[in-house]
Amino acid sequence: MNFLVKLSDGFMGMFQAGADTFVGFLTTIVPLLISLILFVNALIKIIGEKRVFGFMQRCTKFTLLRYTLIPFLACFFLTNPMCYTFGRFLKEEHKAAYYDATVSMLHPIVGLFPHANSAELFVYLGVAAGFGKVGNQSELGLRYLLAAFMIILVRGIITEKIARFLTQREAKKTTEA
Repeated sequence: MNFLVKLSDGFMGMFQAGADTFVGFLTTIVPLLISLILFVNALIKIIGEKRVFGFMQRCTKFTLLRYTLIPFLACFFLTNPMCYTFGRFLKEEHKAAYYDATVSMLHPIVGLFPHANSAELFVYLGVAAGFGKVGNQSELGLRYLLAAFMIILVRGIITEKIARFLTQREAKKTTEA
């Protein structure tokens, strides 16, 4: 009987811990996210949507910017999932690589800018809690972001080459048929 009582207490304790965590998020992280989202939206309105989009369109002409700065700015300003809409400024042959680079940016950006992909925040906080015991959480966030810039550039370039190869192969099959 004592075993069943302990099992029941443990089972309910698990839900109580979840509820405590939820209340903690409501009093700390949620207001932070709302403030960041409001700030970013206000900044876009102040700068002007046409200016922001015009700048992005000019940047897409350069491979380095197309697969580093553009995914970062799209994630920062539009957040997930709207960040993919910046793909409309790219030529068709660059869209798959842009998507790949942007998807790869969505987790690392959370360490410094949690509003960008708030769904990933809970994963990051779990990692950061462990890292916080041995180091600085901001340092972890910065390292994540710097590593992400290298990774998304490489992934963007490789995906662009793969997409070009597959498109050319498909075009060749079509002309032969």
